[in-house]
Amino acid sequence: MGLKCGIVGLPNVGKSTIFNALTNAKAQAANFPFCTIEPNVGVITVPDTRLTKISEIVNPQNIVPTTVEIVDIAGLVKGASKGEGLGNQFLGNIRETDAILHVLRCFDDDNIVHVDGSINPVRDKEIIDIELQLKDLETVLKTMPKYEKQAKVGNDKQAIQAMDLLKKYKDALESGKSARTVETDESTDWLNKTLNLLTNKPVLYVCNVEEASANTGNKYVELVKEAVKDENAEILVISAAIEAEIAQLDSYEDRRAFLDDLNLEKSGVENLILKAYSLLNLITYFTAGEKEVRAWTIHIGDTAPQAAGVIHTDFEKGFIRAEVIAYQDFIDFGGEAKVKEAGKLRVEGKEYIVKDGDMMHFRFNV
Repeated sequence: MGLKCGIVGLPNVGKSTIFNALTNAKAQAANFPFCTIEPNVGVITVPDTRLTKISEIVNPQNIVPTTVEIVDIAGLVKGASKGEGLGNQFLGNIRETDAILHVLRCFDDDNIVHVDGSINPVRDKEIIDIELQLKDLETVLKTMPKYEKQAKVGNDKQAIQAMDLLKKYKDALESGKSARTVETDESTDWLNKTLNLLTNKPVLYVCNVEEASANTGNKYVELVKEAVKDENAEILVISAAIEAEIAQLDSYEDRRAFLDDLNLEKSGVENLILKAYSLLNLITYFTAGEKEVRAWTIHIGDTAPQAAGVIHTDFEKGFIRAEVIAYQDFIDFGGEAKVKEAGKLRVEGKEYIVKDGDMMHFRFNV
């Protein structure tokens, strides 16, 4: 399962600096791979010390972490929803992502001119929000006639349900609110997948602050918090300037010393990756053997067969059972053999809900 996040933001807010820091980031605790697909796309590993600890016990030939794909989405100007600038391309790129990382400038610096002449992260947020909302409104209005006709002619219950949600989206978008502010339930998941509204995507507001505010935030961050309190969204405070410096350091020891000097437990890049991962309700399970120790990404609530299907669809189709070891048991007992001796290995069936950190071995028959 791939995770794809799009970075958006107005010019001179630090978006490119953060993207460059992400795509130049060295592994946080081990020499995991990094690759660049295109100039504006990077694939980075999700930091997970559990993978390292498992590998220290198993000593595998290969270590494969789970990854996040980061896309630097450029080209937004006022009027993007109507195709101004690179508007259509920009909006199309966002539609392909799983989550949005919205970078907001929350620092003063006379040497970096803001595109609108003053520092106001709430205004900047609203500029992009409006363009996305207008595009979503266009999508909703184009969709409504189809279900309106079905609801009237055939008294179709699903069509009636669709119209009810579409009207709620229309009202919210016309009042300047994003689609994610509308409460929905699982019964309308089918419609949301069809609509794929831009403002329904999970969003992480990345407040780019000066170095001194990296730990505590500042007045601009407080304004952003107030502005997004009614949204289903999260906020991360990060200093792009600090991240740019960290990205230039070659060794883990140098990066750790640099962070210690700033009283930072983790780099902003690491926090961003982990926050983006949790934003989509994703968890990790592991497979471990002499050839490979690997992290796999699944959704919270996935069953054992669904988790097996991430490795290969045949694993899900022919699922028989899963042999499960809790991560902490694996570490405490020092490996699979000793876990078995202690009677801590569990055999789970099709209904088992996989937990974060589970170590799994699947039995299947095709």
